[in-house]
Amino acid sequence: MFRPRPDSSVATVAVEVEGRTIQAPEGAPAAAAVLVAGLRSIRETPVGGTPRAPYCMMGVCFECLAEIDGEPNRQSCMVTVRPGMQIRRQHGARTIDPADAPNEPPPFAVPEPRTGGA
Repeated sequence: MFRPRPDSSVATVAVEVEGRTIQAPEGAPAAAAVLVAGLRSIRETPVGGTPRAPYCMMGVCFECLAEIDGEPNRQSCMVTVRPGMQIRRQHGARTIDPADAPNEPPPFAVPEPRTGGA
């Protein structure tokens, strides 16, 4: 789908995409590395499992969420590739370690749910 231009002499870095090492253009976002690797999707939606691919490439749409270097929910279009970077597809919702959950209420007032009327 996406290939480097044959007349391009851009420096590249080796990154791992879904376990396969590819050469990505230096300075490119991780989302571009996924496209260069030929993957048709980078994540699946949490509810329906629908495949999604990078879309806006500027941090607005959140369609490019991926696991980068073991950290899930990263906007891959906003992360510049680094040598040895590991990029993995994100399947469904990320898991949250209960140890990371706060043990106290938030420091702001939580509004009561609204009922009735429009």
